[in-house]
Order: sequence, then C-alpha cells, then structure tokens
Amino acid sequence: MYSMTVCATVTLGVKAVVRVMSTVGPWCVLVLSVCYWVQVGGYANGKVTKACVSMEPHHGVPGQTTQSPFHLASNTSTFSPGDHIQVTLSGTSYFEGFLLQARDASSPDSVFTVGTFTLTDSSRAQLLTCDKQQGSAVSHTSDARLTEMVVIWNAPEAPPSVVQFVATVVAHYDTFWVKLPGPVIHVSGVTPHPPQSPVPSPSPGHMTTAPNLPGPFVSDGCGQSKSCLLDPPGCDPKDDPHCFFLSMSPETPDNTSVVFELSAPADGYIAFALSWDTWMGNDDVYMCVKAGEGVSVSAALNTGRTHPEDQSQSGLNFVSWRLADGVIQCRFSRPVKLSNKEPDRYDLDQEYFLFLANGKAQYGNIWKHSRQPLISTHRKRITGPPENLRGSRGPIIMKMHGALMLLAWMLTGSVGTFIASFYKPDWPNQTLLGQKVWFQVHRGLMMLTVTLTVVAFCLPFFYRKGWSKYAGVHPYLGCCVLALSLIQPIMAAFRASPDSHRRPVFNWAHWAVGSVTEVLAVAAMFLGTRQSSLLLPSPWATHVLIGYVTWLAFFRLLLLSQKHVSFGKSLESDDQQPIFSGQAGPSRLASLVKALILAVLALGNSAFLMALLSSIANV
Repeated sequence: MYSMTVCATVTLGVKAVVRVMSTVGPWCVLVLSVCYWVQVGGYANGKVTKACVSMEPHHGVPGQTTQSPFHLASNTSTFSPGDHIQVTLSGTSYFEGFLLQARDASSPDSVFTVGTFTLTDSSRAQLLTCDKQQGSAVSHTSDARLTEMVVIWNAPEAPPSVVQFVATVVAHYDTFWVKLPGPVIHVSGVTPHPPQSPVPSPSPGHMTTAPNLPGPFVSDGCGQSKSCLLDPPGCDPKDDPHCFFLSMSPETPDNTSVVFELSAPADGYIAFALSWDTWMGNDDVYMCVKAGEGVSVSAALNTGRTHPEDQSQSGLNFVSWRLADGVIQCRFSRPVKLSNKEPDRYDLDQEYFLFLANGKAQYGNIWKHSRQPLISTHRKRITGPPENLRGSRGPIIMKMHGALMLLAWMLTGSVGTFIASFYKPDWPNQTLLGQKVWFQVHRGLMMLTVTLTVVAFCLPFFYRKGWSKYAGVHPYLGCCVLALSLIQPIMAAFRASPDSHRRPVFNWAHWAVGSVTEVLAVAAMFLGTRQSSLLLPSPWATHVLIGYVTWLAFFRLLLLSQKHVSFGKSLESDDQQPIFSGQAGPSRLASLVKALILAVLALGNSAFLMALLSSIANV
C-alpha cells in the first residue's frame, strides 16, 4: 500500500511538472522573443549617417583584416564634370549592409565626400546626407541578403582631379570590412592617381613624430597645484601601470588656457569627456588614440551613445605623448574659451562631470570602451581651485538594480523558499491574520521578492533607454526570472483546495517553477557581476557567490537529513504538510533546533549579501 501511494504521488508530481513546464515554456519563449526583437533592431534600416566620416559600423567588434570577398567596380576610369558613372558593388557571397561613398583621392587623409548618387533600386538602397550634401552616400534599406548593388555616381561641376570609391560592407553583424578601396577615376586629361593602400588611414589628429614626454606623469601636486581624477583613489601613474589618471592645471597665471594630462592602461585609446550630466551624450570629448607607433590626439563631439563625430584638432596646443608598458599618456593645452567657429565645444570656466574611458582601436578608429567609464561624483569647474576628485564606474541606477536583485534572491526569496520547504510542521496551530504562520511568512517574503524583482528589472531599461546588445546572456536570464516570478503568485491564486485530488498537481508545479526560478536567478547573479555597467572585483565577487551557493546547499542537506531522522519518509499531498514530511507535530527540541538553523541561515545569507552590497557601493 505504501509503495502504491509513493508511485501514485510521484506520477502525479511528474505529470504536474510536465504540465507546468508546458505552460511556462511559451511564456519564456514569448519573453525571450520580445527581448531578442528589441535587441536586433540595430541599424538594419541603413540609417548610418553618424558613420559618414569613419565608415565604421560600431558593432562592438573590430573589422576584418583578411581578403574581402566583395568588389567595387566602375564602368569608366575617366570622367568629366557632370558625368554619370555606374558603380557596382558585388561579391562572391551575400552581404547584409553597406555604406558607399566617393572621396577625394588626391588627399589621402580626406574624409569629405565628392558628388552625389542616384539609385537604380530604391527598395534595396537609400541615399544619405554626408558633409551636409544630400545624396552623397548610399546605404542599404534592410538586412536582406544582397549579392550586387548598382548605383549611379554624379560628378560635381568642380570635382577634384582624382576620385576613389570606398565602401564598408557588412556580411553579418560581427563580420564586416571597413573602407574597402574601390576604383580610382580621374578627370579626363589628368594623369591617373596611383591606387591607395587598402589599409585605412588613421583618424585625423595631432601626431608627433616621436614621443616627447620625458617620463610618466606623477600624482604629486594633486589637490595642491592641479586637480586630479584618479582610479583607484590615491594611485600614482609613475609607479602603477593600472592607474587611471586625469589632471587639469592652469597653463598661464591669468587662467586663459588649461593643461590636461591623461594616462591609463590601454591597447587602443584613452579619452575623457566634459558632460553636463552623468549620461553619455552631448559631451565634449578628448581622445588620445594609438595609431601605429604614435598617438593621435583630437577633440570630438559625442551626440549620444554613439561614436564621437566631428573630430577636430582646433584649439589643441603643445601636444605630446608617450607609449610604454601598455600605458598611453598624452598632454595638451586648450584655451578656456574657443572661437565662435567651435560652437559645440565647451568653455572651461563652467562646471562639468568628468568621464574617463579606455578601449580598443584599429587603424586609429576607436571602439566602444571595454568597461563602464569612470565618472566624477560631482561637477568640477575646470578652472576652479585644485582638488582631488573621486569617481565611480557604476551608475547609481545600475547599483540599485544589482542591490535589489541580490536582496530579492539572496535573502527574501531564499529564506521564503526554505520556510515553505522545511518549516510547515513547526507551527501547526499558530495563526497570523487568519492564516497559518508559516504560510503568512512565506507569502510575505515571496511577494516582497516578486516586487523587488519587478522594480529591479525595469531599472536597466530606464538607464539604457532600451535593450543592451553587449550584456550577453544575463538579460535573457533576467527575463525568464521575471516571467516565472510573476507566474508563481498567479498559480497560487488559482490553486485547488487542500482536500482536492488536484492539490498534488499544484504542489509539484509550485515547487518545480520555484526551483527553476531560483536556479536561473543564481546564474543571473554570477553573470551580473561581470557586466561592464556594474563590474565587481574579480574573482572576489565570484568566490563570494560560490560561498553563498555552498552555504545554501549545506543547509538544505542539513534540513533534509534532520527531516529524515526526525520524521521519517512519509509522503503527503495535503497542504498542511510539505511534499516530503513526517509527523504532524515535531518535538519542542526539534522545533527549537530548526528555528536556530533558520536564524543562522538568514544571518549567513545577510553576511554574503552585505559583502556584495559593499562591493557594489565601492564600484
């Protein structure tokens, strides 16, 4: 009889798990589909005007340096003003996107477009406005696969003597070739210009022929003769190659110009920006970019979370740089007020937040910074008195996201599941507000967990203003955790009565969904510690989480062993008992021991939680 009861209950449990997963599955698929749809929006529509100068897709990965399978051709090698030239982009394989321009080939560093284009297929290509010239570039209209694109180039009335067609071609999101050189055509009667090198030239900027900084910068004088932003606080770039250092000091006694010194470990570039707020966008950016064996120094405007544009050297004086031991250092001065020709550049007698970032670069073109920029904790008047500035790499809204999620799943959710799993028989007769004590405590903790999860889930979207395609699997796990967390109370609201024959179905389903949710939440926590927007110390944060998981496993095994020894192995589907339970009334000593175990568990969880919260606060 006992074996039949066990088999029947297990069978009901298995059926319940299958049933609930068949119900939950479509929800997770729906959530993931929506998340994926949000992510892949990108620039599939070809609206890539911001890439007019660099022609970089800015997909977060470097362009290919291997031989391209794509080819540019024109139907003539000479032209006259006003001529119409056929240009063909083709390949031996498909491509999903492209950006095509004609540039002045007589000037290797020219970034200005020449002439305009006319479309032959407006359903697959569109005209863009570069250099304030409508129709001066052509791009795709969708990510539909193409093998050939034909357009007509219209020569201007006063063209340069030599013109070259250049294209960036995207085979797939992370596979693309930048500035593929095409045919060089020349005005009739002009000696042909030799083809340019297929390697793109570095971005324009101040370049010294040799490093002329005598040695590394030092933090001496910070807070006394110059203002400094340091990470970690108190570091010295002279002795610490991992020190992020930005200093500002007056160049002249009358404060008409300011000297900036910038140093950081980087294999591509270091940059700082002046910003009115702590959000990236509409910032005055200054970049020191490694280009070959030298460093290019330039200023630019950042109009959003995009690649800096309108790079210029105007106003930058006495530029010097140094490359050593994986560290880029540069120094330059800038007038406090620039001429009216630079309306987008900021005056230095105002207060700004300071951003400090580093990342990779290729051929002098920069890529997205590899970690969250260091942002000063308050605004600083650049010409103001010297001070030591502190910064943070974790935006407050992302710190709140991490803190709330950890609170939900390391404390309230964890303790709530332990109470439901092991503490039902310990308060068999005590009630609270008309319900059993264990149920009220469990329900209260889990509803708090769901509330914290919902609030925390929304915060990154407020910060990013959309989906982040650089966050990896972490947001997908978050979507599933949120969906399953919302399903649990809905499922509980429609549960069968305790004496119903369908009650075991709910018990097993509730347990299965809860267990899956907890596992996914822990996995999301591990991945969350490595997110660039809230990068916790490694491997310390990972070790803390491993300790937390080990701690939970130990107490779960301890309580299972205690249940086995004290109550035996009877199975009941009644709501008054857990799935695996024993006697209805444990001894007072056993209840006291279990209460002590619960208190120790909660204290231990709180200790692990506080360790991670402290780390978040210091990011």
